[in-house]
Amino acid sequence: MLFPTTIAGSLPKPEWLAEPNTLWAPWKSSGAELARAKRDATLLALKLQEDAGIDILTEGEQARQHFVHGFLEKIEGIDFAHKVEMGIRKDRYKAMVPQVVAPLQLRGRVHADEARVARTHTQRKLKFTLPGPMTIIDTIADRYYGDRVKMAFAFADLLNEEAKALQADGVDLIQFDEPAFNVYMDEVNDWGIKALERAADGLTCATAVHICYGYGIKANTDWKETLGSQWRQYEDIFPAIDNSPIQQVAIECRNSKVPLELLALLKGKIVQAGVIDVASDEVETAEDVVKVIDAVSKFVPKSNIIATTNCGMAPMRRDIAEAKLMALGAGAKLARQQLG
Repeated sequence: MLFPTTIAGSLPKPEWLAEPNTLWAPWKSSGAELARAKRDATLLALKLQEDAGIDILTEGEQARQHFVHGFLEKIEGIDFAHKVEMGIRKDRYKAMVPQVVAPLQLRGRVHADEARVARTHTQRKLKFTLPGPMTIIDTIADRYYGDRVKMAFAFADLLNEEAKALQADGVDLIQFDEPAFNVYMDEVNDWGIKALERAADGLTCATAVHICYGYGIKANTDWKETLGSQWRQYEDIFPAIDNSPIQQVAIECRNSKVPLELLALLKGKIVQAGVIDVASDEVETAEDVVKVIDAVSKFVPKSNIIATTNCGMAPMRRDIAEAKLMALGAGAKLARQQLG
């Protein structure tokens, strides 16, 4: 089937689970009640995607407060009790982050519960997202390693351990989220790709890397205004990604200033093309989705295109996110009819 659909990863959390329209939203309950609420929200996320005609589902990241910190919470050597303020993405915005204070190691499984719930309750292909090593070290303070690269590879080993376990849980596609890749381009080529490859080493399921210009929050939209009429950051890193064993690359294409001809640099990859803008509350039409897929197909073989969202939808209003899901499914269906 041409133009299968997926989402970047996250969906908004229901109001009964966490504070709406907020990143790092506090949970509304705790203990066993919170565990049940996370499970229920995961089932709801699956149902919404199936109803919208999404082909490769995620669990909506409903059990994670944040796409990075949701992974870090199950790691020994991290102090969450004494968070410090830190600049994120080259000081684009500030966040309160935990600190690495000792050698890192997994404290058992990280995402087993939500992965197994999702695998049990859908017959469709299942994608699971993990933060990439470079993005992790850009979202946590180091008080132990004293070396960004050494710490990144330590996290890569832990990611690899969990990724292999997720594969055993029945996950079909593991995606590493690396928004830091378009901020530290020199480091991507120096060691970022190598750390990503370490995280994916030995996986036999499909693998992807998601690179983006961030959620639709003010700090990101303000930053984008400074980037000029064309966003060419990817030109520096796509050749290295193309030479890596990572099979898929997810990138924003709808209302983006990334020149689509840069996608031609990903000659050997499947491209998850963002056809839904998560930085706008305007709901796309099916025809809007077709236009973006058609534009992408000028540089990527149609058989190598997956239609997705530009980024996660965690901070969005639920009604808008759900409407955008429906547009994604309807638009891909229409694209198969018109472009297939």
